[in-house]
Amino acid sequence: MKELTKEQKDFLLSSIRDVPDFPKPGIIFKDVTTLLNNKKAFTLLMDHLEERYKNYDLDFIAGIESRGFIFGAALATRLGIGFVPVRKKGKLPYTTVSEKYALEYGFDEIEIHIDAFREIKDAKVLLIDDLIATGGTAEAAAKLIKKIHEDVVEACFIINLKFLKGEEKLKNLTKVYSVLEIG
Repeated sequence: MKELTKEQKDFLLSSIRDVPDFPKPGIIFKDVTTLLNNKKAFTLLMDHLEERYKNYDLDFIAGIESRGFIFGAALATRLGIGFVPVRKKGKLPYTTVSEKYALEYGFDEIEIHIDAFREIKDAKVLLIDDLIATGGTAEAAAKLIKKIHEDVVEACFIINLKFLKGEEKLKNLTKVYSVLEIG
């Protein structure tokens, strides 16, 4: 599988806008909307992901709300497979399965439909999101998928904030791949 060159990674990074002090002071938010509206950057990224995953024999891509929906649905279309949204509690209209995860203060919860992977037994699922920071949401999503007896083949992130060590929470659940790594 072809890896991105340093120049390609630098180009993708340069297409992502840093927003200081969002959503609170001291945070530098990585705004991927500027990558999405740059047709050359978005195409490069999606070509890379398609090349990486085309031979994984995946059944579904599960995207974490909300930017994971964008990358996941686009990749699922390219691979000719189904897309499953992983949503915050209370956003899905049918019977769901849920998983709680810890926040700095308190808990949150994510859900998928109980029949999200239809009749496929042991479906091979790629979990995707735009960014991994502390890893709580991604860990909960991987546990949620495994809870209904499906196989999380890999967790993919466009950006990994390495200094927050979020991928460590996933390594016992699945392999982790990040297109871009910061810090």
